[in-house]
Amino acid sequence: MTQASTQAAGTSDLDRHVVELDRAHVFHSWSAQGALAPMVVAGGLGCRVWDHAGREWLDFSSQLVNVNIGHQHPKIVAAIQEQAGLLTTVAPATANLARGEAAKRIVGRAPEGLSKVFFTNGGADANENAIRMARQFTGRDKVVSTYRSYHGNTGSAVVATGDWRRVPNEYARGHVHVFGPFLYRSEFWATSPEEESERALRHLSRVIEAEGPASVAAILLETVPGTAGVLMPPPGYLEGVRAIADKHGIMLILDEVMAGFGRTGHWFALDAYDVVPDLITFAKGSNSGYVPAGGVVISDPIAAHFDDVVFPGGLTYSGHPLAMASIIASIDAMEDEGIVDNAARVGRDVLGPGLGELADKHAIVGEARGEGVFWALELVADPDTREPVAPAVIGRAKAAMLERGLLPFVVENRIHVVPPCVVTDDEANTALVIYDDVLTLLTKELS
Repeated sequence: MTQASTQAAGTSDLDRHVVELDRAHVFHSWSAQGALAPMVVAGGLGCRVWDHAGREWLDFSSQLVNVNIGHQHPKIVAAIQEQAGLLTTVAPATANLARGEAAKRIVGRAPEGLSKVFFTNGGADANENAIRMARQFTGRDKVVSTYRSYHGNTGSAVVATGDWRRVPNEYARGHVHVFGPFLYRSEFWATSPEEESERALRHLSRVIEAEGPASVAAILLETVPGTAGVLMPPPGYLEGVRAIADKHGIMLILDEVMAGFGRTGHWFALDAYDVVPDLITFAKGSNSGYVPAGGVVISDPIAAHFDDVVFPGGLTYSGHPLAMASIIASIDAMEDEGIVDNAARVGRDVLGPGLGELADKHAIVGEARGEGVFWALELVADPDTREPVAPAVIGRAKAAMLERGLLPFVVENRIHVVPPCVVTDDEANTALVIYDDVLTLLTKELS
């Protein structure tokens, strides 16, 4: 019996058939294919998903940290259905009401001075095109990003990425990496957030000086690095990056693909900081991934540059009507239902205190950090040396959470706590009980 068959044993015939189809014909991302045993998701509603047999999980992964408004929100589903009945697709060179209304809503949430949107199919090509715009606007080539980052899986985006996925894909030119701030695992021997910020800025400044400031087109940063560990910027860091960029005529691109549209309890994560970038990239949260969509919010000077200069980029599905309808409905629903405020409140009043208590209770938790519905538990084998737990421990934690009805998001030695922004207090408290139970189990098994 294969691993996939073993996982499917005891489920419905339809669940088994779904797994068999998947293993026969589907090639999965970021995976060695032979050992996969994918769980079946047949449906979902709000913060819950289930398989064909009716087994249910509380979704604290938001799938890939994108289902901000929850599964099957009726207003978004209805908007997609209505648009499908009106016009399913149209070329990007045309003017379309849905596209214009979606762009209007997005720039309405951006800082003043960013007035146009270039739509893409997702976050990777949003970053790809932001890089292209910065290079075209400045006439420079290099892009500076951090090692603890993820920007997508297209040519330049994956090379701008800092984690292991960059290494086998380094085909794009002109990319330079630096260490960003992360006090818990400081690269700068810092002992306070302020010291970490100051030293990380000094490091960035020196790298740019050594590379030649006149050769650097852009600094590309996730406002809050997500996949790398939900790394909250220390005081003054983003503002300091803006000052360095301004000093040298470098464009600042803030990647809000994961952090944007309510995830941190703000419409954009950058709203919590005194910083205005030249370009903002977005995707996931703008419509909770109901239809593939992303884009670049463009500052007025960069947009004006292309009034008389041809922008050398485009996508067949840029501003696709179904995606645009889903963005309009999502932003309107988030406004009408106070969903961003809910994410902020749940993070402040329930998840933040609850995860802090878990960190105090369990020595295996080195740090709990985050805001809104964007948190991470850093698991360590030794709280003094901060040695990360082994991959097998995280695998055990994932299995234990699934057994208890919680669908987790795990990365390296971390459990990311990333429910939809519509999560209720009761759902958050249910998850906290499961995390506590699993951390107790891990501690017992490791002792």
